[in-house]
Amino acid sequence: MQRIAIYPGSFDPVTNGHLDIIERGCKLFDYIIVAILHNPNKQFLFTVEERIEMLESCVKDIPNVETDFYNGLLVDYAKKRKAQAILRGIRAVSDFEYEFQMALMNRRLNRNIQTVSLMTGLRWIFTSSSIIKEAAKFGGDISGMVPQLVEQKLKEKFSQNTK
Repeated sequence: MQRIAIYPGSFDPVTNGHLDIIERGCKLFDYIIVAILHNPNKQFLFTVEERIEMLESCVKDIPNVETDFYNGLLVDYAKKRKAQAILRGIRAVSDFEYEFQMALMNRRLNRNIQTVSLMTGLRWIFTSSSIIKEAAKFGGDISGMVPQLVEQKLKEKFSQNTK
């Protein structure tokens, strides 16, 4: 039986920290589905299509990873995709409390799907999509924190907003 994990997130945009979790997760699972939650009630910088395009470009050289998006409950999506686990990254204690609550709720909703949390690499402990977007918005140097394609897309997006 293939070990499949869902790595959910908004990935608005994908960061090198996300890619680190994906690469490390590939050592634990046979197949990883990087899944973007489609939430029309939330404001995002990039559309779902733009985020999928960036993710696909970033993981194209990793053979056991695919990208997708979903609506509704994560555990329902995981069951539909025949996944045994939800993969999550934790940067700090503040992440732990939220992730712990989500893991317990997901466990209550479907006891057959486990949550596996990986501690972020020290290199990425301070990075988040929100902080990176904020820095990029004001012209900060985000090179090395996001893939080059994502850096370019952020520059394009913020140059459009200033016109």
